[in-house]
Amino acid sequence: MDKVFSKAIKKQFEFDDLVATVFDDMASRSIPFYKENIELITTFLSSFLNEGAKVADLGCSTASTLIALSKKCNFPLKLLGVDSAKSMIEIAKSKAKAYGVKIEFLQEDILLSSFTKCDAVIANYTLQFIRPPKRAVLVKKIYDSLNENGVFIFSEKILYNENRLDKIMIDYYLDFKKRNGYSEFEISQKREALENVLIPYSEKENYEMVLEAGFNRVETVFKWANFATFVAFKS
Repeated sequence: MDKVFSKAIKKQFEFDDLVATVFDDMASRSIPFYKENIELITTFLSSFLNEGAKVADLGCSTASTLIALSKKCNFPLKLLGVDSAKSMIEIAKSKAKAYGVKIEFLQEDILLSSFTKCDAVIANYTLQFIRPPKRAVLVKKIYDSLNENGVFIFSEKILYNENRLDKIMIDYYLDFKKRNGYSEFEISQKREALENVLIPYSEKENYEMVLEAGFNRVETVFKWANFATFVAFKS
């Protein structure tokens, strides 16, 4: 169970050993509709992809999405999980083995990693941790890595342009975390640790970023308060 922020922490948030060991619990309790969103993404991809398609998950964490996708599809896929955190990759490998899912894993910085000839790229709550100057570069790299008619699916925490609305959504989200068992202290500790580490864009800014990278169109397929999932198409 996630107790990472139950004690005072004097460093910025990072996906270290402590976070990796409780990541699945942390994600399910702190990201709204986390499991349902994985179900949504994998359902879409299982209808969109063909046999033998290559799917890369950037910032794959413990490989929950790739494992779920493999189980959802009744045809073989080439699955690639990329994450810079050694502990995440180790846990992901163990989970994939336990579920009998074949996944190639790379422990690499996604800004430097080579992933090519993909039919789909997934980045769930990953781009928000990339510094803005490099974020657009990464999205262009993702676009270039996709085959024609490929798709890029990404989930992000988002901002609202109207300040009062943005505050209401943030407070609503904090109440969500409280309902999932996090204390005021844990919530404040994590917010402090994430400051200047997690940098969200607005929904419009995310649209503009992928369109400028070359994608033909983008749609929002999930949205809850200040969280959203986007699908960008290359054709």
